[in-house]
Amino acid sequence: MKLAILDDWFDTLRTLPCFTKLDGIDVTVFTDHEPDPDRLAERLKPFDAVVLFRERSAMTAQILRQLPNLKLISQRSVYPHVDVDACTANGTLLCSNMHAGTPSFAAAEHTWALILAAMRQIPQQMANMQAGRWQMGVGKTLNGRTLGLYGYGRIAKAVETYATAFGMNVLWWSSEAGRARAKADGKTIASSRDAFFSTPDVISVHVRLKPSTRGLITAHDLALMRDDALFVNTSRAGLIEPDAMLNALNAGRPEKAALDVFDVEPITWLDDPLITHPNVTCTPHIGFVTEDEFELQFSDIFDQVAAYKNSAPIHMINPSVWDQTASQ
Repeated sequence: MKLAILDDWFDTLRTLPCFTKLDGIDVTVFTDHEPDPDRLAERLKPFDAVVLFRERSAMTAQILRQLPNLKLISQRSVYPHVDVDACTANGTLLCSNMHAGTPSFAAAEHTWALILAAMRQIPQQMANMQAGRWQMGVGKTLNGRTLGLYGYGRIAKAVETYATAFGMNVLWWSSEAGRARAKADGKTIASSRDAFFSTPDVISVHVRLKPSTRGLITAHDLALMRDDALFVNTSRAGLIEPDAMLNALNAGRPEKAALDVFDVEPITWLDDPLITHPNVTCTPHIGFVTEDEFELQFSDIFDQVAAYKNSAPIHMINPSVWDQTASQ
């Protein structure tokens, strides 16, 4: 088996204990990102299998139809960046461990780090001090304030535990089904969507990006936020209506944003209007980027590769491909 691993920008995976699960497999690690679909397809033509690094590269029909010999795509969690129908038509098996019940503590912790950094002006205070000046501005205490959590899932529940430890009140909003689960668990649900956006000091969104949630949070929602509020997004930029975030910040509602995700990634150009906005605290999509999280995620991904190599695939998303392969 010839295996390609895409988008391992710092060549980190070779250093993980789980990399030994690929012993006996011909592995090529690509440490750059190839954004052009046709050039990416050309790169992948020699390989039987591909490991995806989260959603850094999309597997579209345009790419897959140029890869008749690709037998396996192995990744973890949701797969909006993979055209499953095109995989099936191409005879490519998609394996993805959905890790039910296991939150990303790395993402939850990073969410809290961004909240603290933005509310206490840590990046600005640090830059000011390094420039030879002392204090600038006045931050805000979290104790006694209200955190709004949009999305009643695993990461949001982990963030709630941090908020409670810091003495914050937590207000919830989610889909109708999510609100029902939260209510059954005794959580405080906002009386309406408008009340959810207009009440909290901090709002953090934790929703999976899929066709039905794209643009979920609108310009109207953001305009309802208080003029001293903070909006946090460590989920996906596509959850926000296009251009709404920058326009809302320019209008002053919310006052600040803390962002780890962006419409186009990676951002490698200067003077991006969102990340250079004076009221934005930003990081380059590192919510999941820890050694511990990589070991957890890629252990699952490499298990899938090894299982396929041993003719016993696991976590199949389109099992009809394997059924057809096994019957041949």
